[in-house]
Amino acid sequence: MPVPFSQPEKAVSRASDLDLEPSVDRIWVREGGGPLDCSSSVVGCLGSGGMMLSQIWRFAGAFALILGIAVTAGVLVAAEPSRPENGTPATRLNLPTKTLGGAQFWGDLRFFHGWRIQQHVLTGHYRLIDPTDVRITWGNRAACESRLAAIGAKQQLGPMSGTAVIVLHGIIRTSKSMQRMMVALKEDGYTVVPFDYPSTRVQIQQSADYLQEVVAGLEGIGQIHFVTHSMGGLVVRDWAGRHGDSRVGRLVMLGTPNLGAQMADRLEANLLYRFLFGQSGQQLGSDPQGFVTSLPTPEFEFAVIAGQAGNPEGYNPLVPGDDDGTVSVASTRLPGATDFVAVEGLHSFLMNHPEVIDSTRRFLKRGCLRKNGQRQPIVAAAVQAGRQ
Repeated sequence: MPVPFSQPEKAVSRASDLDLEPSVDRIWVREGGGPLDCSSSVVGCLGSGGMMLSQIWRFAGAFALILGIAVTAGVLVAAEPSRPENGTPATRLNLPTKTLGGAQFWGDLRFFHGWRIQQHVLTGHYRLIDPTDVRITWGNRAACESRLAAIGAKQQLGPMSGTAVIVLHGIIRTSKSMQRMMVALKEDGYTVVPFDYPSTRVQIQQSADYLQEVVAGLEGIGQIHFVTHSMGGLVVRDWAGRHGDSRVGRLVMLGTPNLGAQMADRLEANLLYRFLFGQSGQQLGSDPQGFVTSLPTPEFEFAVIAGQAGNPEGYNPLVPGDDDGTVSVASTRLPGATDFVAVEGLHSFLMNHPEVIDSTRRFLKRGCLRKNGQRQPIVAAAVQAGRQ
């Protein structure tokens, strides 16, 4: 129960009753026509009944309290009890429930006809959610796998087949941000796998390990493509270097900082940035000895689509050269790419850009981004020249 703020002894009747003297170290409040000296500091005035400042502090305190409750509730809502007494889902509590957020605390481990098994990054327990994000069961992984098998048998869900496209969102986002892209890919007949991972709670390597679980579980799928936004491309690159799969076909990266993000360089010491973007945010910099630089180049076909303003200054004056507001065009250009194109657009919305969607569909089908079939591969010499 929060401790209420103390009420001022006498309320100020009008906003105009609060006067600020020219001196920055004194606050005066008229009460009954006479000035009240609130001492030589703002803090002193708060204890003397200055209503305007008291209200500001109440509001700030209430906001902090609400924010704290929201964060705590997000964790608690996302984290069902980690283990029922007998180690299996408890019937009394294990009711179908719509998930209510907390996506940054969950990582996908299994995909089957739209059903997903996820693991909570803090508690380590599991849940099974249906294609509409309703939690069907929770507990240990064996319990979730057993329930999924039972559902598959009841609904006569046979083995998956054909070509899958795994879609990866960027940092601090979810697969919902890729919805328009996924709809287009489904129209092309692909089995679309929306991959959610706790992008701000773990390092990129752990997200890649989650991805490996999903890929390994795609039984019956003959070929696998990837479509990634921003940091999602780095997750695939790390996965490809440490895991990989012979079924991989092509990869499309949208606004991925393949050579490191200059904005991450600027913000890496900022406390708010550290809090919001977590461990993986510290890995995005362009340090020649850093994580991004150490990532391998994919050995399968891949294309890069960058966002740009279309002028030398770009959208963001803090990012050198043309950029999408967050990542420079130069930073996206990973040598070895089969094709490259830059479109006018902002980083956060590249996946919704009609030209980006069309180019992505074309590359997955034909291996080129442009209608005329011409490619602009990225070679190391050109990248080096662009960075000088």
